Amino acid sequence: MAYDPRNLSALSYANGFTLWHYRTEDMPADVDNAGYFNEAAKMLREGDFVFVNAGIGTAPSHGVFVVLSNTGGVVDVSNLTTFGAVNAD
Repeated sequence: MAYDPRNLSALSYANGFTLWHYRTEDMPADVDNAGYFNEAAKMLREGDFVFVNAGIGTAPSHGVFVVLSNTGGVVDVSNLTTFGAVNAD
């Protein structure tokens, strides 16, 4: 799969920082590749957080990416920091 701009939403903005949400069937390892978010380069800024629901329909993962760089239209995000991964009941 590939980046789908319909699934990226701004949740909050303040002082040059934006908190985003993105849903995708893609696995986190695909999403964190440099260039995945290039279509959103005009919106994403270094330091922005992207809450992600990835692997929808196959192996769901939930967490946050940090935009590490956006240079020349090439966006690179961190590896996914997961949360909500353990459910003991």
